[in-house]
Amino acid sequence: MLGSTHGTLTTHSRPARVVACGEQPPHTVHGMSEPHRGGGGQGACPVDRDVSGRPLHAPVPDLDRFFRPESVAVIGASDSEGRPNTGITRQLIAWAERVGARLHPVNPGRAQVFGQPCHASVADLPEPVDLAVLLVGDPLPVIEQLAEAKVKFAVAFASGFAETGERGAAAQERLAEAVARSGLRLLGPNTNLNAFERFRTDLDGPAIALITQSGHQGRPVFSLQELGIRLSHWAPTGNEADLETADFLSYFATRPEVGAIAAYVEGLKDGRSFLLAADRAARNKVPVVAVKVGRTETGARTAASHTGKLTGADEVVDAAMRQFGVIRVDGLDELQDTAALLARARKPTAEGVAVYSISGGTGAHFSDLATAAGLRLPTLGPAKQAELHQWIPEYLHVANPVDNGGHPVGDWRGRKILDAILADPAIGVLICPITGPFPPMSDKLAQDLVDAAEQTDKLVCVVWGSPVGTEDAYRRTLLGSSRVATFRTFANCITAVRAYLDHHRFVDGYRSPFDDAPRVLSPSARKAQALMRPGQQLSEHAAKQLLRAYGIRVPREQLVTSAAAAVRAASLVGYPVVMKASGPQLAHKTELGLVKVQLTSASQVRDAYRELTDIARYEDVPLDGVLVCQMIERGVEMVVGVTRDSLFGPTVTVGLGGVLVEVLRDVVVGVPPFGEDQARAMLDELRGRALLDGVRGAPPADLDALVETVLRVQRMALELGDDLAELDINPLVVLPRGQGAVALDALAVCP
Repeated sequence: MLGSTHGTLTTHSRPARVVACGEQPPHTVHGMSEPHRGGGGQGACPVDRDVSGRPLHAPVPDLDRFFRPESVAVIGASDSEGRPNTGITRQLIAWAERVGARLHPVNPGRAQVFGQPCHASVADLPEPVDLAVLLVGDPLPVIEQLAEAKVKFAVAFASGFAETGERGAAAQERLAEAVARSGLRLLGPNTNLNAFERFRTDLDGPAIALITQSGHQGRPVFSLQELGIRLSHWAPTGNEADLETADFLSYFATRPEVGAIAAYVEGLKDGRSFLLAADRAARNKVPVVAVKVGRTETGARTAASHTGKLTGADEVVDAAMRQFGVIRVDGLDELQDTAALLARARKPTAEGVAVYSISGGTGAHFSDLATAAGLRLPTLGPAKQAELHQWIPEYLHVANPVDNGGHPVGDWRGRKILDAILADPAIGVLICPITGPFPPMSDKLAQDLVDAAEQTDKLVCVVWGSPVGTEDAYRRTLLGSSRVATFRTFANCITAVRAYLDHHRFVDGYRSPFDDAPRVLSPSARKAQALMRPGQQLSEHAAKQLLRAYGIRVPREQLVTSAAAAVRAASLVGYPVVMKASGPQLAHKTELGLVKVQLTSASQVRDAYRELTDIARYEDVPLDGVLVCQMIERGVEMVVGVTRDSLFGPTVTVGLGGVLVEVLRDVVVGVPPFGEDQARAMLDELRGRALLDGVRGAPPADLDALVETVLRVQRMALELGDDLAELDINPLVVLPRGQGAVALDALAVCP
C-alpha cells in the first residue's frame, strides 16, 4: 500500500475535469481547475438520445446533502436496550455529531431518545431535513410523509424485498414507484450503515470513494485507512430501488478529493446508466476499479438471489467495462491494492518497468510473472549497465532485472544504484520484490527505497513478502511513506501496476463515443424497416437485402424458382457459382446438404437445383427459392453479428467465423456506441488476430473493410433497435488488403 501522508504528500495534479451536462462550471481549488463541489443538478440536462432512443447524457445527482446533511431525521429511533434500532440510533447520533448535523428522533411511542426530544411523526419535525433514516420494517407508508415534508434523501434499511423472490420484487417495485412520485432520492432497501462510518480526517492526499452492494465486501477497502490510505465516501447501494451504482459513480467522478473509485458490484440496474457514469469517469480521468460477480453460473445465481437484479451476460459486462476503462479485478485484495495505487500514484513518465532484487532467483521469478502479464521490462543499455557495475559486481546480471547480490548496508552505494535505475528515461516504474526480511540488509534497502522515491516523480513499488508483517521496515519505513506503493504479493503488485499503466494510456487517448453517436435515422433505416417481418426469421435472401440496405457488400446473386431460371441466373452472375436453398426457417444449410459450390456448367446448375429442392422436400423445409450466387475467392472467414442483452440492449460481436465458429469461440463483444478505434481494439483482442495480418504466405486482410462492416452493423443494430433480435453474418470473407469484405451468408431474426 501507499503509506500515510500526514502532510508529506504533494497532491498529484489531475487535468481539469470535463464539465458535462448537469454539472456546475469549474472553479479553482488550490490552484487546480476543478468542478464545483456541489456536483450538478438533476433537471438541467436537455433530452439527448441516440437513434435507439437511449440517453446520451445523464445528470450528476447532487449528493452533497446525503453525505454531509445539515439535518437528519431518524424514523423509528429507539434507546431501549436490546432493541436493534437502539444500536443504530446510537451510531447515527455519533455520526451526526462528527459531520455537524442536527439529528431529530421520530417515534410516536417516545418523548425522548437518548436525552433528545423525540417527535411523534415526520409532520412534527421542527425544520426541513436533508436526510431521513428509516428504521421501520415497511418504509412504503413513510415515503409520502417524507415527500410532504420535502425531505431530500432517505435510507431504507429494511430487507425482504427483491432479494427474497417474486413477492419481494413486487413490494420493491411499489416502493420504487412511490419514491419516483415523491421527488426524494432513496438509498436501499436492504442496505446498512456503511455510509455513516467513522472516516479518518487526519489523512491527506487523493482519496478512494467506495461503492458496494454488499456492505461486508467493502470492509477490506475501508480498512485501508489503517495503512494511511484516505477514504472519502462509502455508498452501500443495496437493492437499488432508486439510487444506483451509476449515480454514485457519476457523483464521485466529479469530486476533487477523489483519486480513484472502488466498487463491488453484484448486478447493474441499468446498462446505459452505467456506461454514461463510466464515461464521465473516463472523461475526468478518474480511475474506476471494480469487482463484478457473476463470472460463473453459480456466481450469477447467488448474486441474483442476494440483490434481486440481473447480473447480465458476463462477457457483455466485461466488454462494457473494458470499453469505458473500468478496471475489473477478481479479488477484494486486488480491489484494495489496485485502487490504492491508482488513487495516489502520479502519471507515469514511461511504461518501462525495472525489477531490482537482492536475489537472482527472486528477480527472475518476478520478471517471468510480470512479462507474462504484459508488463514491459526493457533491457538497460550498455552505458547504464556499466554505470551500475560501478557498485554491483561484474558477474551479476544488471540488464533488467537488476541483481545486486545483496543491497549495500554500510555506505551510500544502495542509493546510487536506485537513483541510476530511476534516471533511465525508458523506466517509469521500479519494483523491488523482497520475499522475506533479512535485517539489517532489508531494513537499509527499505529506507533507501523510501528516500529514492521521495526524490523522483516515478513510481516505486515494493513487495514485502513476509507472512508476519510486523517488521519495522514494513510497518514504519514502507507504510510510513506516501511515495512508495507497498504490496504483500507478487500477483497483486503486477495486477496493480498493469492497471496503472493501462489506465493512463486509456484516458490519455480517450474520446467519448457518446459525442459521435448517431442521433438521426439514416436513409438505410427506412429501407430496412420495410424488410422486417415481426416474429419471423428472415430468409438468407431477405437478410442479405437487409445488409445491402446498410451498404454491406454481398455477392452478386439471384433468387430463382426453377432449374431453367437457375441456368439463366448463373450466366448472368458468372461461373463458377454457388447455389443455396433459401427459406425463412433455414439456419444451418451446410449440415443439411443445402449448399453446392464450384458449379461451372449449366448441367451442374440444373442438377444442383433439383437436388436442393428434393432435399428441402424430404426435410420438410419450406423454401422461397434457390440462390444462385457469385463464387468469392477465399479470404479470412469472420463472423459479425448482433444480439440483444437484457441490460445493455443491442451488442455487436466479431470473431473468427466459418463452420467452426461454435468450436473456436474466438469472438469479442462490443457494446454500442463505439467508434472506429474501439472496433479495431476489438479485433486486437481475438486470439486468432494474426490471421488478419497474413500467415503462411497469405496476404494481409482488408482490415479497413472489416472495421467498416462492424461499424455499419452497429448502426443497423442501433437504428432497428427492438425490431432486430439477432443478426448473424457468417462467413464474412475478408479479402486481401484493398479488396473489401463480402458477406457470404446472413441470418436475421425479428422478435
